[in-house]
Amino acid sequence: MSIIAVFNQKGGVGKTTTALNLLAAIAQRGQRPVGIDLDPQAHLSHVFGAQAKLADDSVYSFFVRQRPLDDIARITKSGVVVCPAHLELAKVDSMLGKSVNIVTRLRQALRAPDAMPGPVVIDTCPLFNVLSLNAVFACDLLLVPVSCDFLALRGAREVERALNALEPVFRQRLPRRYLLTRYDARRRMSRQVVEQMMEALRPEDVCATRIRESVMLAESPSVELDVFRHAPSSHGALDYQALVEELVGAGFVE
Repeated sequence: MSIIAVFNQKGGVGKTTTALNLLAAIAQRGQRPVGIDLDPQAHLSHVFGAQAKLADDSVYSFFVRQRPLDDIARITKSGVVVCPAHLELAKVDSMLGKSVNIVTRLRQALRAPDAMPGPVVIDTCPLFNVLSLNAVFACDLLLVPVSCDFLALRGAREVERALNALEPVFRQRLPRRYLLTRYDARRRMSRQVVEQMMEALRPEDVCATRIRESVMLAESPSVELDVFRHAPSSHGALDYQALVEELVGAGFVE
């Protein structure tokens, strides 16, 4: 089972859009992926129509009450299983702290013999807190969306520094891929961000796939649909399909 965490400390870079459409693209391959929403804003849960009215029906209860993930999982119309978030997740940091047992709780659940099958994609909040640390410790691959602007590029460098600082804990280099989003080859800024990213990071850590700027992609969450259900022939759908194929080729998706 492959586990991918989608994370960036900077907001507005297409993190939830990437988690949403990566899950949908995997489902398009005939698999039933599992989406775990660790963002208290619960945007991923909302778009998939899997909102939790009560905190106990969300991943909050997994962390606070140790409720099994499959007890709160919901099958959505996109063919994706979602473990929804809830606003109460924002309290988990102060309630539980950051001990080793806490930050590895999700890893232990996802790697247990009775864990839910299928590829897992974890959407995170834009902070290095106990929730995002759970995602980082659980994943086989950290996918970092970076929109084509210089502030987002600075954020990518900060993520890289944080991951390097965690390497002694992992005792290995955590696989990561930086994904360019809102890319427009006609814009000089997009080209400059690509050039500087290749200089600042390992080129092999930058996805070959680039998610082009797309009206259909941007508007699909507003109508509570992934891009494959909203506009299956759009640039957004083609780009996320290409991303999954790239990750399959790299061995990160089965």
